[in-house]
Amino acid sequence: MSRLSQAQSAALLLLPFLATYALFLVYPFFRGVWISLHDWNLLEVAFNPDAKEFVGARNYVRVMWGRGIEWSAWARPGLQLFALAGLVLAAILHATRRIGRGPAIGLAAAALLLFVVAGIHAGEEGRWYDRRFWPTVGNTILFVALTVPGVTISALVLAAAMNRETRAMSVLRTLFFLSQVLSVTVVTLIWQIMFSPRQGLVANITELTGGSPVNWLTDERFAMAAIVIPTIWWSLGIAMILFLAGLQDISRDLYEAGALDHATGAKAFWYITLPNLKRTITVVIVLQIILHFQVFGQSHLMTQGGPNDETQVLVRYIYQTAFRDSELGRASAMAVFLFLIIGAFSVVQFLVGREKD
Repeated sequence: MSRLSQAQSAALLLLPFLATYALFLVYPFFRGVWISLHDWNLLEVAFNPDAKEFVGARNYVRVMWGRGIEWSAWARPGLQLFALAGLVLAAILHATRRIGRGPAIGLAAAALLLFVVAGIHAGEEGRWYDRRFWPTVGNTILFVALTVPGVTISALVLAAAMNRETRAMSVLRTLFFLSQVLSVTVVTLIWQIMFSPRQGLVANITELTGGSPVNWLTDERFAMAAIVIPTIWWSLGIAMILFLAGLQDISRDLYEAGALDHATGAKAFWYITLPNLKRTITVVIVLQIILHFQVFGQSHLMTQGGPNDETQVLVRYIYQTAFRDSELGRASAMAVFLFLIIGAFSVVQFLVGREKD
C-alpha cells in the first residue's frame, strides 16, 4: 500500500473534528436560519411537522422594524455622541500611527454604522412591532460595554501585580482563579446574599458608612450593576491566566534595555508591556465580547430580567420567545441577529488589534 501524502494524512486526521464541527455547529446554525424564515409554533410543529408556514423575512421585519419609523441625527444623543467619538478616535489613532489604514477604516465604519442605527426611531404616530426588542439589545450592549473593560483592566492589573514566582503569588493566583470554576447558579446565589438589603455584606458596609441599605436587585438604578459586578468577579480567572502567560513570554532583556533609557515603572508598562501584550489583549477582549453577549444566567436567576426590563438581555428574551411563547421562528430570527452582532464586534476588534507585518 502506498504511503499517504502529507495533505492526505492531514485531511484524515482533521476529518473527525470537521465531521463533529459540521454536525453540532454548522448544521444547527443553518437549521436555525431556516427556522427563522418560517412561522414555526414550537408546540404545533412538535405534533404536526406540516404546521409550519414559510414567511420569508417577515420574522425579521416583525422583530426589527415597525410603522412610522424615522431617522434623526440626535434621536439617541448618548449613543450617537459615543459613535462620533469613535470616528474621532479612529482618525487620531491613524494620524499618530497607532493603527494602520485598514483597522482605522474598520473602526470608523463601525462608529458610523452605530451613529446611523442609533438615529432610527419610531415617529410620533409610529411604533415598533416588537417594543421590547431594541431596548433589550441596548441592555445587552450596555452589559457588554461595562463587563468587557471591567474584566480586561482588572485581569491585566492583577496579572501584572502577581507576575512574580513566589509561593504567596501562587496562592493568590489560585484564590483569584477559584471563582472561574463555580457554576453560574452558585455565583448568583452568592451575590444575591451579598446584595441582600437585610443581611448582605453590601448593606452592612452601607450602614457602617451612615447610608441606607438599597435593594440592588429590585432598584432600577442599581439592577444592571447588580449583574455586572458578579460577572466581572466570575470572569477574572481565565483573563488573568492569559495575561500572566503573555507577561511571562516577554523577554526580560527588553526591560533591561528600557531601563537604560530610563523607561521604568509606568513608562516600562506603557512602552514595553502593553505593546507586547497586544495580541493577548485582543484575544481576551474578543473572548469576553463573545461570552458576555450570550449572558443569560445572571439576568435570569438574579433579577428575572427586571425591574421593568432594565436587566432583560437578548439571550433571555430569545429563550422566553421560543419556550414560553412557542414562537420559534421569531426567536431564531433574534438568534441570527445576535450572531451577526457578535461577528461584527469580533471582526472590528481583530482589525483594530491587528499588528503590522
